[in-house]
Amino acid sequence: MKIANETKVGIMAAFAIALLIIGYNFLKGNAIFSSETVLYARYSHVDGLAVSKPVLINGFQIGRVDKLQLQPDGTILATLKIKGKYEIPKTSIARLESTDLLGSKAIIMDLGTGENYAKDGDTLNANVQKGLLETVQPVQKKAELIIAKMDSILTSVNAILNPNFQKNVDRSFNSIAATLASLEATSKKVDNLVGSEGSRISAILANVESISNNLRQNNQKISSILDNVNSITDQVAAANFKQTIENANKAVADLQVIVGKINQGEGTLGMLVNDTKMYENLNNASKNLDNLMIDLKANPKRYVHFSIFGGGNKKDK
Repeated sequence: MKIANETKVGIMAAFAIALLIIGYNFLKGNAIFSSETVLYARYSHVDGLAVSKPVLINGFQIGRVDKLQLQPDGTILATLKIKGKYEIPKTSIARLESTDLLGSKAIIMDLGTGENYAKDGDTLNANVQKGLLETVQPVQKKAELIIAKMDSILTSVNAILNPNFQKNVDRSFNSIAATLASLEATSKKVDNLVGSEGSRISAILANVESISNNLRQNNQKISSILDNVNSITDQVAAANFKQTIENANKAVADLQVIVGKINQGEGTLGMLVNDTKMYENLNNASKNLDNLMIDLKANPKRYVHFSIFGGGNKKDK
């Protein structure tokens, strides 16, 4: 039986279409000749995750991501298709984790415990692990701070390596060396002086020790002497004060006697104070003396007679 060319072309076209469909599904990771279990996981963000990304257990791929759907609450629901029959406990965690430095993500299954296994259509617990870049960011910031400090340190080192600064440092070290040499010479002189005058210093210290021993042994006598001196000083001060008070009282008594005599009219001062007649006589004498002085100034020739040629005095007619 001869097959027509049209039939051959049709068969080849159907075979090619079937092969294309199988290849397309194979490239997408879809199971063609085996059954698949559909599981779900909900994530807050899926940076780097895309459809057809693998689902791994200990690095072994057991499935792929079939869909990513945005939910009304802002979460992303990932549809996972697991090849064959793998027993995955319901307590397992579908962790979203980076697989390379470029940020590509995959879903890593952390298998839980127990015999209650996930069935087709169950939703697993989900977790998002920080990517490598997110983990490196704190280290990057610290590295930037360290680099900035290193730059500051290198700037300071460059300033220190300045020729002028080096000259100043050399001068400073030379000055320090000279100072240390002077101190060493001074210490040697002090050592020699102590060595040569050691006997005298020992004698002086012995004398000081002897004096201190004497003072310590005669401490009671010294205290007694000081007590006696204090007692004598107190007595002298008390005696002088007593005598002064007595003299003052005596002077006041004498003054009172004198004032009493004056009040009684005794003595010249008493008579002058108490006798009004004597006061009047003295007042009249003072007036007569004033009149005499006025007349003397007005008529001096009455009282004074002299001659230019040494002749005798003439009586007034």
